[in-house]
Amino acid sequence: MSGCCGHDAKFDGVSDDYKRRLWIVIALNATMFVVEMTAGHYAKSQALQADALDFLGDALTYGISLAVIGASIRARTNAALAKGISLLLMGLWVFGSTLYRVFYVGVPEAEIMGIVGFFALLTNLASVLLLVRYKDGDANVRSVWLCSRNDAIGNVAVMFAALGVWGTATGWPDLIVAAIMASLFMSSAFQIVRQALAERRQSENHTHAEA
Repeated sequence: MSGCCGHDAKFDGVSDDYKRRLWIVIALNATMFVVEMTAGHYAKSQALQADALDFLGDALTYGISLAVIGASIRARTNAALAKGISLLLMGLWVFGSTLYRVFYVGVPEAEIMGIVGFFALLTNLASVLLLVRYKDGDANVRSVWLCSRNDAIGNVAVMFAALGVWGTATGWPDLIVAAIMASLFMSSAFQIVRQALAERRQSENHTHAEA
């Protein structure tokens, strides 16, 4: 993989292999969004619905990433900034809806949470394996990796939440996991935005130096 290992020029996604892998991951994420959101609704699980929202965000993120591959540094950093802001908003929405559920707590269906969480985990492990060799790219490429990593962590957390709901017969484990996932969304958002801004400043400084 050329360009990934250099310290000066980071991999920018211009690779047919990378694009093929990204298309597969988009299809996997879009499918799991529908499955998990439906299951989360019927299971009354906030954690499942938060994870489903993450799947949707990832599918959109990967689509944007494909669209700007090979574009200017400004276009790529703009895309990364948009993805970072969307992750931040997603995290705030999950936090808000979780706080709402604190005052209106119903006990989720642990069995549905566990089964769907397991299949979602398999989907995300496949995505992570497909993208792991490209994890150290520019802000646009790295945002794809961070979203895939978040999904895998989130699925493990959902399964722990299902176990907690089953063991305690309360909805609190589900709400706690949803809040943790919201924190993860926001942490990744700040990482993506910080790297995108740094790359933009570096590009502008380079342009000024050449002028």
